[in-house]
Amino acid sequence: MIPREQITGLVLAGGMGRRMGGADKGLQLLHGQPLARIALDRLAPQVGPRLVSANRHLATYETFGVPVLADSLPGHPGPLAGLLAGLQRCTTGWLLSVPCDSPRFPADLAERLAAAAEPAGLAMAATRNEDGTLQHQPVFCLLRRSLAPSLAAFVAGGGASPWAWASHEGVVLVPFDDTTAFANANTLDDLQRLR
Repeated sequence: MIPREQITGLVLAGGMGRRMGGADKGLQLLHGQPLARIALDRLAPQVGPRLVSANRHLATYETFGVPVLADSLPGHPGPLAGLLAGLQRCTTGWLLSVPCDSPRFPADLAERLAAAAEPAGLAMAATRNEDGTLQHQPVFCLLRRSLAPSLAAFVAGGGASPWAWASHEGVVLVPFDDTTAFANANTLDDLQRLR
């Protein structure tokens, strides 16, 4: 089992919020707290160090008390840019990523993914569809820091799909029964439903 202290937690909050009218999703409030802050707090007992990937309102994110990373790639190319920034800044052997807009992710996410991550080096959460097939949750993943060069090459080659990169690397899917744990707030209506 990978020790908790060897896992850095990364909250992905660097998106453009297009489906939320351009709002910074990580700073939208749920029960009076910014979504990114909720995610950081939920990660705290599961990981060692924590990071936030953000591209706007950096000073606000810095008040959360953890390092804030901006994409090193231009044009906001998506979650892989935030994941790459996290891997490049990570000082532990492993990085666990979660999106800022899914505040109810499992309290045992890190433990369950860590149990499956070796020797492949990459484990990803999944839920079951009604027909029993697995639906991957690509930004809920635990990966070795040593995968940074592979991810950098994939992104440099124009790759943007987390699932395409992960499946090429031989990802292990870890099923979670509670699909509501991965409910996210892509729109203001989604956020209202979470409230």
